[in-house]
Amino acid sequence: MRPVVGVALLALGLPGCSPQGAGPSPLLAENELLARTVLAAWERGSVDEMADFFWPDATYDDFSNSVQHRGLGEIQEYFAQAHTWGSDVVVNVTAVHASADGAVAEWVFSAVQTAALEGTVEVGTGREVVLNGVTILEIQDGLVRRGADYVDTLPFVLQLGARVEMPGGTVMELGPGGP
Repeated sequence: MRPVVGVALLALGLPGCSPQGAGPSPLLAENELLARTVLAAWERGSVDEMADFFWPDATYDDFSNSVQHRGLGEIQEYFAQAHTWGSDVVVNVTAVHASADGAVAEWVFSAVQTAALEGTVEVGTGREVVLNGVTILEIQDGLVRRGADYVDTLPFVLQLGARVEMPGGTVMELGPGGP
């Protein structure tokens, strides 16, 4: 009786071994590659490349600052911002979760704030900032139709030397050695 059970288990496992089940679909791989390529262009400050990745009328939401960027020009300006105030910009993609119509990328951003942040910090502090974030991309026909970034900005302002006073008198600030 054991050989029959073994053959049955082997037959059940065969569909998972077919070429169709081998690896991710080409569409998932393409969407993952597009997400990684967009974030690599952001890291390099290569905003002109964005024209190759986005629909001309795409939108991009910066939820931490409550701003929506409409159209390729505004999206390019958004991605260029980090390079106007920071040097040594690194966007380390830690994971990408692709689907048939998009991708979610988890990343760690770091830069040294060497120039003014208009309306926020009027001088370069020389401080390094490190932020964890997520980018969601809705992809249609191989191009980004909509993007959205989610990042907590409190660590950003604290790392730049801000002191945040909370209701009730609690003060949040980083000490000389960090958190």
